[in-house]
Amino acid sequence: MPSPSPGPEPVEQSHPLHALDREALDRLLAVETPEDQHLVDVARLLMRYQGFPGAYDLQDDLEKILRLWKLSRDALHERTRAIWAAGFRPGAAGAEPVGSGFDTTDQAT
Repeated sequence: MPSPSPGPEPVEQSHPLHALDREALDRLLAVETPEDQHLVDVARLLMRYQGFPGAYDLQDDLEKILRLWKLSRDALHERTRAIWAAGFRPGAAGAEPVGSGFDTTDQAT
């Protein structure tokens, strides 16, 4: 009796933020000594792509960054929790704006 087939192969999905995240990861790969914003960005991207069925190039590069910085996921998350607890907020260190262009532009009135 033949063994049952495992079913269809899972379909690799494309993430809508792949291009933007690719640029961010390319910049992060060049960082030798990470600052708070770098650590927060890597932790954020790890969470975004955890379990995501696709964007394997990004997931591989995230793991590569952890190896380059000699950090485990646990150590990264411990450090980023301390960063947030110390009052870190996105944009505080000149990071890219968060949100749509509408709510990040200066208003004349």
